[in-house]
Amino acid sequence: MNKSTLSNFLKCTVLAALMFSTLTTYAQKKFGGLALYTVRDDMGTDAKATLQAVSDAGYKNIEAAGYADGKYYGMTPSDFKSLLKSLKLKPISTHQSAVTIDNADKMMADAKSAGFKYFVVPIPPMGMFTFNEEDRTMGMTGTVEDLAKILTTLGEKANKAGLKLLYHNHDFEFKKNAAGIVTIDYLLENIDPKLLNFQMDLYWVTKAGANPIAYFNKYPGRFKIWHVKDMDEQGRFAPVGTGSIGFQNILANKELSGMKYYMVEQDMTFDGLKPLEAIKISHKGIKEIGFK
Repeated sequence: MNKSTLSNFLKCTVLAALMFSTLTTYAQKKFGGLALYTVRDDMGTDAKATLQAVSDAGYKNIEAAGYADGKYYGMTPSDFKSLLKSLKLKPISTHQSAVTIDNADKMMADAKSAGFKYFVVPIPPMGMFTFNEEDRTMGMTGTVEDLAKILTTLGEKANKAGLKLLYHNHDFEFKKNAAGIVTIDYLLENIDPKLLNFQMDLYWVTKAGANPIAYFNKYPGRFKIWHVKDMDEQGRFAPVGTGSIGFQNILANKELSGMKYYMVEQDMTFDGLKPLEAIKISHKGIKEIGFK
């Protein structure tokens, strides 16, 4: 091998090594999940470009919140699954707020076709959820017994569809209702874990004045997915790592809680911060906190 050939060979070897190192570093940065509710407006404008931005921000997993008329963000379940695969994003969970006993089989079949593992009921379904526009408080009509019966039936359907059913909390479930019952406690104690487990929203638990770790200790293994979002000094949603929630202590109890996945979420952004910028700040935050 002459000097010129050797020189070119060495240059190519160094370049290949640098490229491999860059790709490896990039791959290592992709971790964590994002609830697409955070970027719902962007998803409605250009789903593909938004998902590309989510992937570029370093996220690996996604949770959908855009199912309507048998489609995810206007795409058939199989097309949505293919798009996610092309962007190296994994479908983990989907929020299905419009689920009823009657439409559940269809919704769950679509969720399965899209590649999701978890079917999440994000609010009390079938007209039970209430929201006061004036003070932005949430609640529910009916009884916890009614809610438990509906969720039990949905859990049975989810099992048949090859999915796992989760219930997502806000703050009101951690407070006593008019009958003196704490809704989340009733659901945890009265529904078989084989039929229903939970997605703990750490912001709303904190907002309610409850302690996530106390719940992990009392009901170990029941909280399969977390929603990770922070709280600013005004009590508003904030990018992860910029607020007051003690995520390090909560994360130290991951195994006790049963957490398999976590999803960064920010329902609203403030002070001119755009959702697509907020998710970048949150991804940096979860890395610094120690989420993997």
